[in-house]
Amino acid sequence: MRHPGFFERSGPYSVSHLAELVGASLNLDHDVTRQICNVSTLKDAGSDDLTFFVNRRYADQLGETAAGACLLAKRDAKRAPDKLSTLAVDDPYLAFAKVMGLFYPGALRSRSAHSEATECGQLVHPSARIEEGVIVEPGAIVGREAVIGRGTIVAAGAVVGYRSVLGSNCYVGSDAVVTHAIVGDGVIIHPGARIGQDGFGFAMSANGHAKIPQIGSVVIGDDVEIGANTTIDRGALSDTVIGEGTKIDNLVQIAHNVVIGRHCVIVAQSGIAGSAELGDFVVMGAQSGVLGHVKIGDGAQIAGMGHVKDDVPAGARMGGTPARPFREWAREIAAVRALGRRFAKTGDD
Repeated sequence: MRHPGFFERSGPYSVSHLAELVGASLNLDHDVTRQICNVSTLKDAGSDDLTFFVNRRYADQLGETAAGACLLAKRDAKRAPDKLSTLAVDDPYLAFAKVMGLFYPGALRSRSAHSEATECGQLVHPSARIEEGVIVEPGAIVGREAVIGRGTIVAAGAVVGYRSVLGSNCYVGSDAVVTHAIVGDGVIIHPGARIGQDGFGFAMSANGHAKIPQIGSVVIGDDVEIGANTTIDRGALSDTVIGEGTKIDNLVQIAHNVVIGRHCVIVAQSGIAGSAELGDFVVMGAQSGVLGHVKIGDGAQIAGMGHVKDDVPAGARMGGTPARPFREWAREIAAVRALGRRFAKTGDD
């Protein structure tokens, strides 16, 4: 059964209404009555969806989008296909924040657990579906319409939020929080992990920073392990995805819309910025990082404290800041060390 989602949507709204809301100029006068039912990404949008374009990395997707309308900067209007109804504004990201607030007014705040007290000190909402063999320890909270599969353990003080789904034989450690998430089978979530909170999305301006509602979820595959105090933000429009078998250490930050492939290893204190993509079997050493919208190919390895700012091909080994091929980085380190020794011997400053 398809998941019903975590947020209620209003609408539909006409293109002319949305243009008036954000002060946009329209390119297709005959399209003003078109009804827009939802917001979506360039890649996933359909004919009754509004999308937006702000990052020129996605120019190809703009040319191919099936969206009914698109918010974009006036300077980028010429990049859009002629058939696409465009809403041209000075600041498309800020305009998008306003439109998101119109369609999803409740998404500016995460959905709480909506729990009610029951016997034995547990807080399990009566609408939650708890399968056979589930253990919900004292003080744990299971929210409205949550689903927990056979044999799963929710430890003391943990929270499983509204409509969140846990598969069978999972373990959610003490004080971990799982909201806006769909979790597969055999997943281990260590104590203190935070899954499904808002992504860090703001339209910044001289007048302050407008919060952009985050309406996506977190989707976690089977046999994933998530370390203590690791944080995984839910997606803005699409989902944040963790592929099956991936192992994530303690104190890792995974931002909104990140897609991580199967059987990756991400070591402690690493950070992955929004909309980055990791292929299968990628390894990230401790304290490494990936900038937003960057793609790392299958089997690539990033050394500890390496920071990736550009796409990485499959099988590459990278190190340093900014990250470059491992041998090149190692030669640079060796050269700097040799230079330091030479100066030490000569006594030069």
